[in-house]
Amino acid sequence: MGTALEPDLTPEQGQTLAQGLCAALQAAEGGPVQHLQTHLSHLLLTPSHAYKLKKPLRLPFADFSTLALRRHFCAEELRLNQRLAPRLYLDMLPVLGSVQRPRLGRAQDAPAAIDWVLRMRRFAAGSELDALLRAGRVQGQELDAFALRLAQFHAQAPVAPPDSDWGRPARVGQAIADVLDQLAALLSGADGARLAVLRAWFDARRPALAEQWAARRAAGQVREGHGDLHLGNLVRLEGAITAFDCLEFSPALRWIDTLADTGFLTMDLHAHGRPDLAWRFLDAYLAASGDHGGLAVLRPYEVYRALVRALAARLRAAQGASAQGPDYLACAERLAAPMAPRLLITYGLSGSGKSTVAAALLQQGAVRLRSDVERKRLFGLAPLADSAAQGLDIYTPEASRRTFALLAERARTLLQAGYPVIVDAAFLHRRERADFRALAHALGLPFAILHCHAAPDSLRARVQTRQAAGVDPSEAGLAVLARQQQLAEPLAPQELAHTLDLATDGAWDAAALYRRWLATTVAPGP
Repeated sequence: MGTALEPDLTPEQGQTLAQGLCAALQAAEGGPVQHLQTHLSHLLLTPSHAYKLKKPLRLPFADFSTLALRRHFCAEELRLNQRLAPRLYLDMLPVLGSVQRPRLGRAQDAPAAIDWVLRMRRFAAGSELDALLRAGRVQGQELDAFALRLAQFHAQAPVAPPDSDWGRPARVGQAIADVLDQLAALLSGADGARLAVLRAWFDARRPALAEQWAARRAAGQVREGHGDLHLGNLVRLEGAITAFDCLEFSPALRWIDTLADTGFLTMDLHAHGRPDLAWRFLDAYLAASGDHGGLAVLRPYEVYRALVRALAARLRAAQGASAQGPDYLACAERLAAPMAPRLLITYGLSGSGKSTVAAALLQQGAVRLRSDVERKRLFGLAPLADSAAQGLDIYTPEASRRTFALLAERARTLLQAGYPVIVDAAFLHRRERADFRALAHALGLPFAILHCHAAPDSLRARVQTRQAAGVDPSEAGLAVLARQQQLAEPLAPQELAHTLDLATDGAWDAAALYRRWLATTVAPGP
């Protein structure tokens, strides 16, 4: 929404207005009012609320210079943020009176407004996720829950209109080039050389990425997302992680690939020294979204997001702000470094701990495909859905054939994208194991089998506990376990040569097991 009108307030008048509102809010709500500023807004914090007043500025990337524009973007900010944080973003209110003596009105006072504020609930200081992470207070389970919420949000978000420019390869490539150019102007010496390496990394991938970006857009994966999903824009609110401060002033920055949105958060977890949580969050997001095919573009998006944060940090430093936070340029370098793709399949009866071990291993650096989740997805079921209650039999031989075909197809895609892959399934039949060994061999990649086992009493106890809890995608009960014990085909001698054996009812270490996996080599051909 552009305008050629002259600003209706000077920045100095905007400052006076904010100070006058502080006095009015203190009189109305009682207690002190804290006045903070960003480069775009005044934030007025009372004991119970936060009021956001946009500065009357016209910048290359944002225009709040007139009353009409500030009202529009205030309404946009409310609309966009109520999608993910409806309990946090309350309403927008007109500012009445004069610049020197302002007061807040009600919605019906709109015709007399001299400005507008966004009203939000105030949350406790230190409840942002970056602060919680520094304090060691972030739990994996709450990230899992937010991953599900984000996947649902992306699934429901509007798709970019066909005639729009959002998400097209030229636009995405230009956005990356612009960040590289702006950073290059701020860096010199060794840092400039490091950035040049990253520019060459993007340039080498640009033709393939252009095809992938175009395919993602054609598949409807460019949507109206959040746009600024770093840890500082996530808060623990009423016991759950909530995203706030969606980008309202630039549609191009929020109409993006859903994995560009997701990749901002995974990148920031890597940058803050928690790659385990980044991999765990990605696993939960993929289980909910099924968007494994998009991982070919995830790593470039993560590198781009790290460069965006590196640029923001250096711009703040140029303005005199003290240096703090992660080294995002170093994070970009780490994320651009190649991984060692390889394939691991699990083997074991229900209750043997396959999924528990796989979940721990993936946090060391891998992507998981879980048969229980993908089988249900084939039938349009959520991971925790009860298939029998839906009147479906999803465990027929044909359903199993389709499930393993899907797992193989997705494993191939992920391996070709450069990721270590764990396929979490029972793999009780030798033919199923041989198919995946052949897949790895065809790609020239290492292959291993993780054999999880436990004492029979432990298997039965775990299966019963899991069924009673109702929080696991597996629907296997004691009857299924009994059938598996009869039908399971043991590992053949040639399979044992590339098998990692693990008794899960004893002590085991995920990092050590991961190192054993990385030490595996390409297995001989079938």
